[in-house]
Amino acid sequence: MKLIFAEKAWEDYLYWQRCDPAPTQGARERATRQQTDKKILKRINTLIRDIQRNPFEGIGDPEPLKYNWSGFWSRRITKEHRLVYAVEKDAILIAQYRFHY
Repeated sequence: MKLIFAEKAWEDYLYWQRCDPAPTQGARERATRQQTDKKILKRINTLIRDIQRNPFEGIGDPEPLKYNWSGFWSRRITKEHRLVYAVEKDAILIAQYRFHY
C-alpha cells in the first residue's frame, strides 16, 4: 500500500528523525533523549510496516476513532504518543505521530 503523509504527520516524522535534544541539557540527558527518540522512530517504522500488512489488527492496539476523527484509526507509539491514520482504497493516509489525537 502507498503511504501518504499529511503535512503535520511529515513534520512529526522529521521531529523524531532529528533526535535534536535541547542545547541546555547536559550530556547525559542529551544521550538519553537521543536513545529514546531512536527507539520511538524504530517503533513508528515497525507500526507502519504492520499497518501496511493489516491496517485494522496487529501491534500498537489499533482502535477506530470517533467524533472528529471518525474514519481514522489509532495505534500506540508510547503512552503519550499515537500514530493516527486512515485507510483508503490502495493507500494509507498518516495524519499524525505525536501526542494524543
